[in-house]
Amino acid sequence: MFRAPIPLYRWHLGWLLGGRMLLLTHTGRTSGLSRQVVLEVTGRDPRTGAYHLASGFGPGAQWYRNIQHTPRVTIQVGRRRMAAVARPLGPEESGRLMAVYALRHPRLARGLMRMCGLKTDGSAEDYHRIGRDHIPFVRVLPDQGPVSR
Repeated sequence: MFRAPIPLYRWHLGWLLGGRMLLLTHTGRTSGLSRQVVLEVTGRDPRTGAYHLASGFGPGAQWYRNIQHTPRVTIQVGRRRMAAVARPLGPEESGRLMAVYALRHPRLARGLMRMCGLKTDGSAEDYHRIGRDHIPFVRVLPDQGPVSR
């Protein structure tokens, strides 16, 4: 199910998913092979242009472990493809971003909690705790120039 959107990007139809989804191409830490995953964009930093992503399955998610080993990635959002650097954020920043995401998208946040097997009382403080303790966030900062198709 989680890999289902990848062919849309291969068929140049990633724009159908809009700016809320992102194709992350990263390098396998053991194999060195190119790997791909489609993730929800949980937020943007308008000042830097960085995308924020959440590792809903925690720090053990393969893509999250891979970007820790090799932070140089390629992202595609809609029709735009670009080189970028992915950096995990600390617990407090992850907590803050989780709380902001939950306030902006309460239904999606509740669904993410159910999917991850986490319980919340729905408060900003509880979402902050969950982000701080269970769901690490990543900042993906695009390079200046686009990558060729």
